[in-house]
Amino acid sequence: MIGKHLTLLGACAVGLAACNQADVRPPDSEGPRVVAASDIEAGRYLVRVGGCNDCHTPGYAQGGGRTPESDWLKGSGMGFMGPWGTSYPHNLRRTVAGMSEDDWVEMISSRDGLPPMPWPSLRAMAESDKRAIYRYIRSLPLEGDVAPTALPPGAAPTTPYEDMTVRTPGVAQGA
Repeated sequence: MIGKHLTLLGACAVGLAACNQADVRPPDSEGPRVVAASDIEAGRYLVRVGGCNDCHTPGYAQGGGRTPESDWLKGSGMGFMGPWGTSYPHNLRRTVAGMSEDDWVEMISSRDGLPPMPWPSLRAMAESDKRAIYRYIRSLPLEGDVAPTALPPGAAPTTPYEDMTVRTPGVAQGA
């Protein structure tokens, strides 16, 4: 009888040890993140739903998002003027071409640049999502021009721009 109990106890101990081994993985400290078939697919998705194209792809928002992917993220000469001066959406293809993946992650994790870029949202992203965006952008051909340099407050832009300080009652900003 004691032999049966020892055998049963041994089997239970082995079973519990196996269960515990399955749970030895470290907890996911990164939190929520996009899961896709590849980093490129995850990056494409994040660029699309994150609104990157709204500013960094000329005509994207105005065309209802129907701009071909081959034209995405080439930057724009359309400025955004506000109390900060006038800022321009960079050609992200050229931006990532000049930096390593780690430099990209560091930049979007720590930068506090000019509006209307949503820097707080970028800083809040999971590192794997930041890397997926980098990898997606790097997968695109290096095309397009460098965006104009940002202007300080009071400097008159010579390019088209949207005045972010003008608000029309009842109309959404930028509409």
